[in-house]
Amino acid sequence: MTTYPRWPILYCMSAEIRETLRFLQQENARLKEENRALREEARTLKGVVDALRSLQMLSEHISATSDIVALLGKILSSALAVIDAADGSLLLIDDDTGELVFAVVHGSARDRLTGYRIPTGTGIAGWAVEHRAPVIVPDVRQDSRFSPRVDETFGFKTRSLLCVPILTSAKVLGVFTAVNKFDGHEFTEADLALLGIVAQLAATAMERADQAA
Repeated sequence: MTTYPRWPILYCMSAEIRETLRFLQQENARLKEENRALREEARTLKGVVDALRSLQMLSEHISATSDIVALLGKILSSALAVIDAADGSLLLIDDDTGELVFAVVHGSARDRLTGYRIPTGTGIAGWAVEHRAPVIVPDVRQDSRFSPRVDETFGFKTRSLLCVPILTSAKVLGVFTAVNKFDGHEFTEADLALLGIVAQLAATAMERADQAA
């Protein structure tokens, strides 16, 4: 009886086992990353729900003594944390001059920028107010609407920007901005949707504050 060497078979089996192990390791890594992403998404969604619930409750209990700007500042802070933005602001329109005033500022330029005014129509925030439309700008240096005025005045560096106007049926009250994600990524449509909902609730709260005054 003829016998054949067994080592080629063993070698082939070994190669198949190695390939299977490699696949299982890759699959395990993929599942771990997927689970991490799902956990992060769940935390983000919880943050969104909490922020919106807070603003909804605030808007229902506005009175003549409510500090509406302070309340909106807290909600903006929550929204920025959810969308992972490094900085952000609430700019309100001065009805007498038409200027945009930095009423609330979160981030590195907070103390210096609060109260600063920019002329009507200036920059991307001004564009969002004039056109009553939200906007995402991945790279402001490539956008002709960008004004470097604030950056140059306060030594800031805006890279990416998200702006959402605060609208009522009658007029524009101001605009929310989110600036520069911590991870360097671009703002997303989901980020825009969240800040858009916050802006809608903020408009309702501000209208109620005017009515209560």
